[in-house]
Amino acid sequence: MKTSRTEKRLLKIKKVLSTRQDSLTIVLENVHDPHNVSAIFRTCDATGIPEVFLIYSIEKFPRINRKSSASAFKWVDKKKYKSVEECYSELHSRGFMIYASALNENSRNLFELDLTKKAAIVLGNEHRGASEEAAALADETFMIPMFGMVQSLNVSVAAAVILYEALRQRLGKGMYNEPHSIVAELEAKMEVWLKK
Repeated sequence: MKTSRTEKRLLKIKKVLSTRQDSLTIVLENVHDPHNVSAIFRTCDATGIPEVFLIYSIEKFPRINRKSSASAFKWVDKKKYKSVEECYSELHSRGFMIYASALNENSRNLFELDLTKKAAIVLGNEHRGASEEAAALADETFMIPMFGMVQSLNVSVAAAVILYEALRQRLGKGMYNEPHSIVAELEAKMEVWLKK
């Protein structure tokens, strides 16, 4: 009985790891509500985001409890930075195009972006949005089209809309059918995950 559960777990981990999208990530800038951060991590796990970049230059990183994140927090890697410049430098060195969510006249419609390419999506604080620096240093800014009286969505809802648009585009190109990592990397990740 114990062996079959282990085999089942092994197969599940292998399947999930093989669909992780190494060429897609989210950057959270000073998002302070633990429920929002937890919800974003759940969406990241659901859409195959392997790693989230965290910029906390003003706010403290919120305390995340296992219940609110439904354990998604442990399945998504985290990299913390104290400045936009430091984070963006790392992303650019890895070949990511950086898209910051911002309400300005140069912002493109989310649905015009090609999210099948190497993309990092920047989402800002619940009240202030992405900082001027985060928007200015990004390769492009974008916004989710809205037609109501309210100008913005909750940050965790915005993350879900964006990541599921990326998922839709990537499914259309078969990007969830083939592992993004080489076999050796997958095996190393499996060893780590089996200990979680």
